[in-house]
Amino acid sequence: MTTPAFDINTLKQFDEPANLLKALAHPIRLCIVRGLMLKKKCNVSYMQECLDLPQSTVSQHLQKLRSAGIVATERNGLEVNYVLADQRIEQIIITLFGKEECES
Repeated sequence: MTTPAFDINTLKQFDEPANLLKALAHPIRLCIVRGLMLKKKCNVSYMQECLDLPQSTVSQHLQKLRSAGIVATERNGLEVNYVLADQRIEQIIITLFGKEECES
């Protein structure tokens, strides 16, 4: 027997993907994620300069991405760099922007 396309009992399986999409659903966060795809890792100061936004704003967006498991941190002494933590996100960004826009 096949599973029906719309089944109230399987809604839980959509929670995590929906949360990922919610976390990405902001232009600044999309820009941060695409930038991390290009640069591989980056600190807040660099992002803040590139985006021309206050560091507190960039940090708030990074916290949302981190809470969703999209980015992670790597510490190198006092410096904290952000990296992509979920490879599925790369495919989403490539789908949205095209492969050419997401390669260095």
